[in-house]
Amino acid sequence: MTVEERFERLVDELVGIEGVSPPSPGRGFGSSALKYHGKIFAMLVRGHLVVKLGKGRVAELVATGAGRHFDANKGTPMKEWFALDEPADLSWPALAREALDHARDAKTNV
Repeated sequence: MTVEERFERLVDELVGIEGVSPPSPGRGFGSSALKYHGKIFAMLVRGHLVVKLGKGRVAELVATGAGRHFDANKGTPMKEWFALDEPADLSWPALAREALDHARDAKTNV
């Protein structure tokens, strides 16, 4: 299964959750992203699952060697964004649901 197919399966799994919207057509940033009330929480970028989590959690995941801080080609790794390396021992659905929970918490604390 390709990473694109894995992401499509992930989208199918999460899009039924209240507040979650699927990727929108287009080519700009976020066009391949799952959103929670309009805020990106998971996306497929250059063949990698990328999720938004707390800084501490991202640092923890990076320290395990499972991936790296996401860099949106601007030369600066983003502290709250994690890009999962392939092959990955981490479950895509579990990581995406963790990112969704983080997005829910962020919305609640606004």
